[in-house]
Amino acid sequence: MPSHPAEPPPDVLQDVAATFGLLSATVRLHILWLLTEGERDVGTLAAETGQSVATVSHHLGKLKLAGLVRARRHGKRQIHYVDDPHVAEIVRLSVGRRWQPGEPVVRAVSGES
Repeated sequence: MPSHPAEPPPDVLQDVAATFGLLSATVRLHILWLLTEGERDVGTLAAETGQSVATVSHHLGKLKLAGLVRARRHGKRQIHYVDDPHVAEIVRLSVGRRWQPGEPVVRAVSGES
């Protein structure tokens, strides 16, 4: 097991907290969840999330600024993908812990660890 310093630097903690804050918006979490399954354009993401193209574009902009999502040109379209595999794994694990297709949703209980 790798050794870690006893205390992470405050700027690291602040950066990680900012990432978790960004993921606290349901629509951004949904967008990231979808992008962990594969690349998509903004229109597809809008249709799959039930949001407008403008709303999804706004949230993609925030995810791009944070370095979590990137885009590449494919003809006239921008194709978006997850740029941070660690965050993608956190999203998959967190959502998967609470939901499995065909199973009842596991709700978080206050104080649950």
